[in-house]
Amino acid sequence: MKSWFYSSVAVLALPLAAAGQGLPATNLTAFALVKEGDHFIAPQAKDKITQIHSEKSVGSLVPDVWYVDYYDSTTAFKVTEVKFVGSKVTEIKQPKHLLDAFNGTKLLEWRKLKIDSDRALAIALKQPLLKTTELKAAQLWLERTVVGSSWRIRFWTERLGRPGQTVDIGELYVSSKNGEVLKNALHF
Repeated sequence: MKSWFYSSVAVLALPLAAAGQGLPATNLTAFALVKEGDHFIAPQAKDKITQIHSEKSVGSLVPDVWYVDYYDSTTAFKVTEVKFVGSKVTEIKQPKHLLDAFNGTKLLEWRKLKIDSDRALAIALKQPLLKTTELKAAQLWLERTVVGSSWRIRFWTERLGRPGQTVDIGELYVSSKNGEVLKNALHF
């Protein structure tokens, strides 16, 4: 029992000691962050991604804060989450995803996917409605769907008559396999 405890503490302490390391800002794509996160997690969780998502971007359309969830069979809720700010690992934790513990965790086969977060955002921005809109922020999720994995991208624009305030204008879903826009749920 003691050796399991100490080995778990060592695995968690190692990433925190190296938390200052990171990718250059130019490589700030979701898939690049997954590869970087692999260096900070337990070996049994490497490449076993269940979800990738960002926070709402600030100051540009490219999010600065990302979360990569890894399937980790040694943790209570089977998930280890790595948080990136910029391109640096800032936190590693085991969140309580209670629903996943009962439903089972579905892995993303992210190495087979062709569309990374930067390309998904570029594809979304080519949509006619978004070309004429001054967008202020975006948020991205890589999710498993019935038709495979897709990027869900939510957009914000400035609220009319209220400078400095933003309003959610909806979401676009982009296939992570071929870049096709699967669903347009934008509303103005």
